[in-house]
Amino acid sequence: MAECGTHAIFAATTGPLATHETVLARRLFAALGPGMLLLADRGFLGFDLWREAAATGADLLWRVKSSAVLPVVEQLPDGSYLSHVFAARDKRRHADPITVRVVEYTMPGQPGQATVYRLISTILDPHGAPALDLAALYAQRWEIETSLDELKTHQGQPGMVLRSQTPAGVEQEIYGFLLVHYAIRSLMHHAAQSADTDPDRVSFTRTLRLARRQVTAQAAFPPHD
Repeated sequence: MAECGTHAIFAATTGPLATHETVLARRLFAALGPGMLLLADRGFLGFDLWREAAATGADLLWRVKSSAVLPVVEQLPDGSYLSHVFAARDKRRHADPITVRVVEYTMPGQPGQATVYRLISTILDPHGAPALDLAALYAQRWEIETSLDELKTHQGQPGMVLRSQTPAGVEQEIYGFLLVHYAIRSLMHHAAQSADTDPDRVSFTRTLRLARRQVTAQAAFPPHD
């Protein structure tokens, strides 16, 4: 999980290659709480996963496949509508539904092409969060791709292979990289605050080079100092 505004990765988990990411995602829900908005791509939607994430008190805004069946239960004034989501086991009986708000819009792409986006949210009141605002917020989900690029390409170097030769060592190394990334992003956030600017305006690569130049000097001091 990454915070869109600062690119800081504040929760992560690992698992074997055979473990699906939706299974791993459940381990991250402990980091959620009221006042947060969780964005997720269309590969994560599942009845039980949605219900578990919503139970944390966080608001959800997830993309769903355009082929998903979401009947209109109530049309809302901002163009969005309320619908029901059922577990696959309950679809025929229409038992135990979850009420969601659906926001649909089209984004232009290549000439003659367009992409249809369909979002569902736990925020049912269109006055508190108009459809246009939710569509604009979902676009911020791509900020996590920037965080992953910083972590893998700039901090880790392209084509880098982890040195550890055991599963426990690999996991330790991964968390080491994540902690360093968080420390750098925290430094950038404090610098942006002091300059009253957006953290997006601060260069990650320049901050990383600055940290690398300083780290050898810091290592000269004993821990107790």
